[in-house]
This record gives sequence, C-alpha cells and structure tokens, in this order.
Amino acid sequence: HVQLVESGGGSVQAGGSLRLSCAAAFATDTSSRYCMGWFRQAPGKKREGVAVAAISVSGIDTYHTDSVKGRFTISLDNGKNTLYLQMNSVVPEDTAMYYCAVTPGYCMTAIRARGSIMDFTYWGQGTQVTVS
Repeated sequence: HVQLVESGGGSVQAGGSLRLSCAAAFATDTSSRYCMGWFRQAPGKKREGVAVAAISVSGIDTYHTDSVKGRFTISLDNGKNTLYLQMNSVVPEDTAMYYCAVTPGYCMTAIRARGSIMDFTYWGQGTQVTVS
C-alpha cells in the first residue's frame, strides 16, 4: 500500500520561494531501488515531470527538468520519509497543481536517455501553487 500526502502549496509573488513536502508511506527494504518525483499540471496543459530523486543502495541521484533547473531543488529526508521541492525565484508560469509520485525500479537511466521524465505509478492528491 502506497500513501503520498503533499503539503506546502499556496500563493506566492513572483520572485519568491516556496517549499513543498510529500509525506510518503510505502514498504521498502535495504536493496530497494525506486524513484520519487514531483510533477505539475497547469490548467489546459499536459502533466509534466519537474524533478526526480532516484534511490538505490548507491545513494540518491537527482534530475531537474530544464525549465526549473537552477531554481528548484528536489531532496529526500529518508529518516522522515519525506520528499521536498524547494522552489526559488518562482515565475507565473510555475502556477500549477503539484503532485508527488513514486515508481518502483531505477528510473534515472531511462530519464537521462529520454531527456524527460516518464509518468510514475503511484500518485498523491496534489497541492496547488499559484504565482502572481
């Protein structure tokens, strides 16, 4: 059973900052390889992957899509089972519903080969971010 609960969304002025959190609950073991990520969907637009953290016994590898690189940072607190998205220098185009998601297996090889983030398996309910 997988449970993902996002929080931290809200309204922010352009140029400001916001930190999203995703409290995760799912079974893993010491050999687990899985990916956690942030996605967003603006009204009338397709859902897009924003950032991914790929977890394995080697550690955590991260990927950020070009539109947020240098502004957003994904991080994972394993002890708290919480995924974060630090959003800095936000712009109105960042306005969207933001979703936390997780997928089994190691996704980073495919992401780097494609140059984009594929859809994940399990999803949270989302948290709204509005930039004005």
